[in-house]
Amino acid sequence: MNAMPPKIAAERPARKRRRLAPVLPFVLVFLVFVLVALLAPVIAPYEPNVQNLLGRLKPPGTVIRGITYALGSDELGRDLLSRLIYGARMSLAAAVLSVMLSGAVGSVLGMAAGYARGWVEVVVMRIVDIFLSVPAVLLAIITVAVLGPGFINVVLVLALTRWPRYARVAYGQTLSVANMPYVRLARFMGAGRLRILFVHILPNIVGPLTVVATLEFGLMVLFEASLSFLGLGVQPPTASWGAMLSVGRNYVSSAWWIATFPGVCLFLLVLSVNLIGDSLRDILDPKSRTRRTR
Repeated sequence: MNAMPPKIAAERPARKRRRLAPVLPFVLVFLVFVLVALLAPVIAPYEPNVQNLLGRLKPPGTVIRGITYALGSDELGRDLLSRLIYGARMSLAAAVLSVMLSGAVGSVLGMAAGYARGWVEVVVMRIVDIFLSVPAVLLAIITVAVLGPGFINVVLVLALTRWPRYARVAYGQTLSVANMPYVRLARFMGAGRLRILFVHILPNIVGPLTVVATLEFGLMVLFEASLSFLGLGVQPPTASWGAMLSVGRNYVSSAWWIATFPGVCLFLLVLSVNLIGDSLRDILDPKSRTRRTR
């Protein structure tokens, strides 16, 4: 096997750094949201659910009886900044848990279908086709309406509606990897199916699955906010960006800050995650970058 020329080997890290440079500010934005969510009890100026009817609908910068509403207050006099901080915790927690659950279920089923073939492939992929034929938001709304609102149900619903995406990617990648020489050799040496799937196949398809998970993360944030906006997600008085947007739409003309700041947070978080996912796709799959530049 011919060794890679030293010049090309030295240029690869430089190319990766150039690809990452434009997205570094958005990585910083995402890390700020993560730190805010983790440190919410420490950095939030007030309790998010404490009401003060004398301070209701106050604009940003208002000070009443020693209470400073840096980003204003809502219809019950609760500090909007504190609720935004705690709302970040709900959005990120729902997205992380749903991505982990849907990714695990979809990846395992997709690998099983791609490796076992036969009736397993037919059953799994037909179920995937059925799920993908129904709009994800509609399926989520129907499922939450049946199970009932709440944080746990939202996570389960989001995982239920999005696992087919991982299954399709895992299925296609497994088909291409299952016939590799090292997989055939492991099978010849007597390795069991589970060992082949999780030791020899999964490490070689984890890159595309990671890209899908990154792109799905932003979608999960939006789905959680949509369900909370409709009253089917996290229930009051728990702070949620979607619920804050739902309340703020009634006060757009008189208290614009209630809907504006949660909307800006959603925009920045989803944008940063999507751009990070695009950069990961360029790094882990150079062919996709080549196709886009043609």
